[in-house]
Amino acid sequence: MKQEIKYSILVVCLNSGQRLLDTIETIINQKYQNYEIVIKDGESTDGSIEQVRSRFVQKMEKIRIISCKDSSIYDAMNQACTYATGDYYLFLNTGDSFYDAYVLEKITSGIIEKQKEFGECPDIVYGNMYHKALGNIIYAAPQMNDFTCYRNVPCHQTCFYHKSMFAERGYEPKYNVRADYEHFLWCFYKKRARICYLPIMTASYEGGGYSETKEHKKQSARQHREITEHYMGKGKVLKFRLIMLMTLAPLRSILAENKYFSGVYNGLKTMIYKLRKY
Repeated sequence: MKQEIKYSILVVCLNSGQRLLDTIETIINQKYQNYEIVIKDGESTDGSIEQVRSRFVQKMEKIRIISCKDSSIYDAMNQACTYATGDYYLFLNTGDSFYDAYVLEKITSGIIEKQKEFGECPDIVYGNMYHKALGNIIYAAPQMNDFTCYRNVPCHQTCFYHKSMFAERGYEPKYNVRADYEHFLWCFYKKRARICYLPIMTASYEGGGYSETKEHKKQSARQHREITEHYMGKGKVLKFRLIMLMTLAPLRSILAENKYFSGVYNGLKTMIYKLRKY
């Protein structure tokens, strides 16, 4: 396979210990080798960065480590972008991993096919993910429209962004929980990005992320409303909120986050996606 597409895998960390090493290991094991790893470290003191240098000494030509202070996870992600030289960026958090050793190979094939279809490179490609904590697959919506943007954009661990999506602006740090969501909507509504679903497994998500803590869930809901009203308007947001209430969205969220019921729930959701084509 032609290795014309270069990927920047951006990993931000602070005292992540073994989780950082495990994440780097899964990147190193990719069969497709045209990539770089940019580690943005917030000045860790646990020895994890030193362990990266010693454990992956033969791969250090592919690894760039930047250790300096940052104000937040999204500030760190923005800083990482300034060092990236790839054609596509993927943000992979410590503790997360590629689903298997063939992810970049499959993504490359998908991008090449979409490039033939569009006549130019897609701006964002995304796939499905495995949720480690729940023990099942989370299938992404195969099409992006207003409603899917309101309720179910793909996780950033599954999104490969063309570098042009970060050339004008990065994440907005004021959204300390929802900056990746806001940036996705900016790409969709302001940049009119060509966003493509690829029916492949991309990432294994650790679960229990920053936005999932009890402390941040209220902030997440407030920021979601502010962001959606900005991009969609209050009328459309009200309409979607009513639809969600009428379709028992709070109950469905409980089922989706429960390890005993999430498999059945996600299976039904996937069937609906296939039937309705969104």
